[in-house]
Amino acid sequence: MPEPTQRPAPLPTAGRPTLEAIARRAAVSLSTVSKVLNGRPGVSAATRSRVEQLLHDSGYARRGHDPERGGLLELVVADLTSEWSIEIIRGVERVTREAGLVLGLSALDDHLRPGADWIAGVLNRKPVAVVLQFSDLTATHRRQLRTRNIPFVVVDPAGDPPGDVPAIGATNWAGGVAATRHLLGLGHRRIAVLSGPADLMCSRARVAGYQSALEEAGVGLDPTIAASGEFSRAAGEREGRRLLARNDRPTGVVCGNDLQALGVMDAAFALGLAVPDDVSVVGFDDVAPALWARPPLTTVRQPLQEMAEEAARLALRLRAEDVENTRLELATSLVVRSSTAAPR
Repeated sequence: MPEPTQRPAPLPTAGRPTLEAIARRAAVSLSTVSKVLNGRPGVSAATRSRVEQLLHDSGYARRGHDPERGGLLELVVADLTSEWSIEIIRGVERVTREAGLVLGLSALDDHLRPGADWIAGVLNRKPVAVVLQFSDLTATHRRQLRTRNIPFVVVDPAGDPPGDVPAIGATNWAGGVAATRHLLGLGHRRIAVLSGPADLMCSRARVAGYQSALEEAGVGLDPTIAASGEFSRAAGEREGRRLLARNDRPTGVVCGNDLQALGVMDAAFALGLAVPDDVSVVGFDDVAPALWARPPLTTVRQPLQEMAEEAARLALRLRAEDVENTRLELATSLVVRSSTAAPR
């Protein structure tokens, strides 16, 4: 018998709907509803979609309980090897250890949105909560997590998430202002900016801070000394070579993150320039390699571990209670080291 293609009428919402009622309305067995709810295979796409819609429309959600010891909290990071991700992992791990939970890790492999395989795995693993590193969840994924009472929180969101998406970020605009004001205060007037990917909200906010600081100081913006690239050392070196090989090269560079800044320093040395004598460089994040650099890198500290801790704690609170304020920005701060000095 062919499956119906029309959307089923929603269930009555008085009281909490039962899985048996949803199964009857979807004209499927209780075991089929259970398979959909737990992300197991063996259900056609049309049936799965119909059951998911009924779960959502009826307001079904598993009741939350205090996490039991040994439960799983899932963390989704962009790259398991990056210093940025390692700081996030450390912060979430501290909270899971304190709560007696197990930390599960998933990697996005350079994508900003978890795929269909990930959501199916999450529904099957049934974590008590999910923390995602600047990940963008689809409306369908958000709905699926909510119907299973799996709260989620995004750390440093990539874009501007919907108002109902809990998120923990940092004051990126203020950090961009602080980095640029530092160079202006040293006497620099020709200051380049190297931003991260333009589709990331943190990149755009940091550049906006840079622009605001220049405008405040009465220094005109020069688009020819503005560049962008991946948050990587290779991108920093590539764009740094282009900026610093100019006859009218900048005397200072504000970078989107520390890895880019280290790449700009590599480019300067390759071109026979000294840091900070010939060019001052400022990074962003304050990950461990910033302190190990020679010279040590001036940077804007983003409290990554604290952001991750707040995200994990918020996710656990959301499972047990209603939380009014689900958006938080932690303060950035300038850390002055030896990669910046007054221009010659």
